[in-house]
Order: sequence, then structure tokens, then C-alpha cells
Amino acid sequence: GQEVVADAAYDSDALRALIAQAGAKAVIKPNPRRKNMPHFDPVAYRQRHHIEQTFSKMKQFRRLATRYDKLDRTFDSFICLRVITLYLN
Repeated sequence: GQEVVADAAYDSDALRALIAQAGAKAVIKPNPRRKNMPHFDPVAYRQRHHIEQTFSKMKQFRRLATRYDKLDRTFDSFICLRVITLYLN
């Protein structure tokens, strides 16, 4: 099934209910101050760092971070080009 992965800043019962209503599983690290700790899958949560690293590498290009391009297709094309260069390296 689908999973929504987020850090502890997004830990709320309302968001978890919305995710469940959409038919996905919430993989959100519980806030340590919670009284009732929800189920948490640490193995799935560890995979989150790959996504964070990819976004960090994308934002190293100022053109992507500040979104200089006026047209969506130009911006999308540059994202594709950046992904290709990351993949080839």
C-alpha cells in the first residue's frame, strides 16, 4: 500500500486520520510528549533520508532552489536534466 512518510513536526491525530481516510499508512515519528503513542515503523522511516538527500542535491542548483524559470515546462525540463546528472554520477 501507499505510505506517507514525515518527521515528528507533522505528528498530529488530525493528519493521521486524513492519511488513513485516503487509504495510506502514516509513517510519522511520534512526538515524544504524546500520551498515547501510535504505531511507528522505524525501518520505513529510515528510508526517508534518501528522499531528503535527493532534495538537498536538487537545491544545490540555484536555478531550482529559487525557481528562476518562468515557464513550468522549462522548470520541469531542468529538473529532469538534474536528475539525469545525479543518476549518471
